[in-house]
Amino acid sequence: MSQTLTETTPAEAAEVPFVEHWIGGASASGTGERTGPIFDPARGVVQKRVRFATADDVDAAVRAATAALASWSETSISKRQQVLFAFRELLNARKGELAEILTSEHGKVLSDAAGEIARGLEVVEYACGIAQLLKGEYSEQASSGIDVYTVRQPIGVVGIISPFNFPAMVPLWFFPIAIAAGNTVVLKPSEKDPSASIWLAELFAEAGLPAGVFNVVHGDKEAVDAVLEHPGIASVSFVGSTPIAQYIYETAARNGKRVQALGGAKNHMLVLPDADLDLVADSAVNAGFGSAGERCMAISVVLASDAVADDLVAKVKERMAGLKTGDGRRSCDMGPLITQQHRDKVVTYIDQATADGAEVVVDGRDGEFDGEASGFWLGPTLIDKVPLDSTVYTDEIFGPVLSIVRVEGYEEGLGIINRSRYGNGTAIFTNDGGAARRFQREVQVGMVGVNVPIPVPVAYHSFGGWKASMFGDAKAYGPAAVAFFTREKAITSRWLDPATHGGINLGFPQHD
Repeated sequence: MSQTLTETTPAEAAEVPFVEHWIGGASASGTGERTGPIFDPARGVVQKRVRFATADDVDAAVRAATAALASWSETSISKRQQVLFAFRELLNARKGELAEILTSEHGKVLSDAAGEIARGLEVVEYACGIAQLLKGEYSEQASSGIDVYTVRQPIGVVGIISPFNFPAMVPLWFFPIAIAAGNTVVLKPSEKDPSASIWLAELFAEAGLPAGVFNVVHGDKEAVDAVLEHPGIASVSFVGSTPIAQYIYETAARNGKRVQALGGAKNHMLVLPDADLDLVADSAVNAGFGSAGERCMAISVVLASDAVADDLVAKVKERMAGLKTGDGRRSCDMGPLITQQHRDKVVTYIDQATADGAEVVVDGRDGEFDGEASGFWLGPTLIDKVPLDSTVYTDEIFGPVLSIVRVEGYEEGLGIINRSRYGNGTAIFTNDGGAARRFQREVQVGMVGVNVPIPVPVAYHSFGGWKASMFGDAKAYGPAAVAFFTREKAITSRWLDPATHGGINLGFPQHD
């Protein structure tokens, strides 16, 4: 669940700053003695260290959140919205600072970091309209003299466990709606790039959020398990790989919590013969190599119809030749991978491709990189004629590796997608409206793009996949999140004239 830590000497550890927890509205060192490195992926050096939480530290965060819940849940919707609006304005004004943090610790280029923040801001803006979203329903005179109505109330302290690939956007998918609905939060960000979460916590405090409403604890599996098992946490939200998502779901559910656990992906792009191949090539490169392929919505497999496959591979290769990989703070298209360990794991798939009978058309291992030699570099890689039994196809590589699988046409391509264990995102590229409509109905995937390579829904819809890409019933953000972070209460009300109360009747209540 966490990377293998690179040990540093005591002298080295003393030279780098520590990222602390945020509990009860203030920085907190906690009780744990274990720490982990935070790398600068473009330089390959440890730039900070992060303290790992113990179960006692998680308990302290939950107690702070529980104490704050009593007043925050009773705070008027108007006051909660004011805090969300202030947070939105501060985040929008200072998003450049956050982008620099993301690039420094994750490695993605600054423009990509800015895009991540923009998509997170969409959810903050959606949460600013919480008054409309929390409105219940009212039925007057449902029976004689009886009215029935519903209200939505917060569920309590919510736990959020977020991944390394989107250290700002994924937390922003969850906590703005949870907090706007009257809940309090304990967030466990990835230990690989945790500074963004602390920056957001400090910004929220500046916006006027009361102490204890938003708490951050760092760590590895020990901290995760403490969140999953703590009796004071009512729900858990998670985004990450499928094995961990399944573990999160099963463990949290076993401990009586409401769970939304979004897992991994192997996203396919089906290209029909009538598609605009220039659009397809641009889209495949953008969706395959953005953020160094470290996206759960990255296109990692292009299902190319035999009639156009050769031309498409040539066009993709041509576009890849113009990409520059390097330090995300420079003028580059793609940055490094987040750790050396992850970079080496991705390389094993490229090594395996030739043995499996695939053709490595563009080899990212041999690239030139605009950055220090010690960075965790791997250039964009294109592999053609990938067999369906190769691990290059079956596994979620989570790196800049784009696979081409050749198919006869629509039926074969659709069958491959539907047989996949994953069902997060997919896309079809065609100018045939009938084929597109058929595809969106028949494909067994949660998010579908028609001539759109990364079909991430806008904030007022909801995000989530099918099959092994999602565990639990609730998608992220949008209307699904409002329902997830609240409990609906139905109220049946009658106000009677004492003289006509109806007397004793032990029969089952009926409408009249």
